Amino acid sequence: LFHCATTGPGGKKSFILISTGQEVSIGKEMAQQVEKDYKVYDDTIVQNYVSRVGNKLVQVSDRKDLKYHFTVLDSKDINAFAAPGGFIYIYTGLLKMMESEAELGGVLGHEVGHVVARHGVKRMQQVIGINILLEISLGSSSEAAKKAVVIGISLALQGYSRENELEADYDAAYYLPQAGYNPKGMVELLKKLNELDKSGKNVIEKLATDHPPTSQRIEKAQAYIDSLGYSNSNLPLFEEDYKKLKERLK
Repeated sequence: LFHCATTGPGGKKSFILISTGQEVSIGKEMAQQVEKDYKVYDDTIVQNYVSRVGNKLVQVSDRKDLKYHFTVLDSKDINAFAAPGGFIYIYTGLLKMMESEAELGGVLGHEVGHVVARHGVKRMQQVIGINILLEISLGSSSEAAKKAVVIGISLALQGYSRENELEADYDAAYYLPQAGYNPKGMVELLKKLNELDKSGKNVIEKLATDHPPTSQRIEKAQAYIDSLGYSNSNLPLFEEDYKKLKERLK
């Protein structure tokens, strides 16, 4: 099972123990549980809008061997997360907080980055173990496999390590202009999250104790955008389009 796979922009490679097919099977099991535990937002236009933006990021990503699924969950919490295999979720609480499609692209690009880098399956591999992951991928109904799915969802909600989070930020900043968005959207998103963090409110991927401070993420994202030559980019933010979407959110 040990193989080399693309896990980042520029053809970055890593050794992975789980095949793509097995990863997708694990993700499907997790997605079924997520959609039992959380209410999917009942608005096809909102769901399609988010999927359209997400797929624009996928098209310029370094991992197109998956069918990505973007789903809006009806929750006031400010969060988004990615399960293995391309299953990406964003809460209405986070959608209401943002002000442009480029900011939404920043969130979805970050989560696509986690999928590209296979952060989810690698973390589950560390915590749960390879044998249980293989049971899940084979559709095992064992108690161990069922518990592992719940643990995997908890891990996804908590976010990842400092290194993983910064890597996903870099991926988002890299993919945004390739998809036609002003990467300033990523920085504006992080600034909003930084203000919420100071207020003590529930913040995206807040539970992981090893997260880099949001202020550090802002500095590093801006420095990376500058290094790519997009300091004063004229690429659009699509604020008006996003305003129309927000009007649909209850």
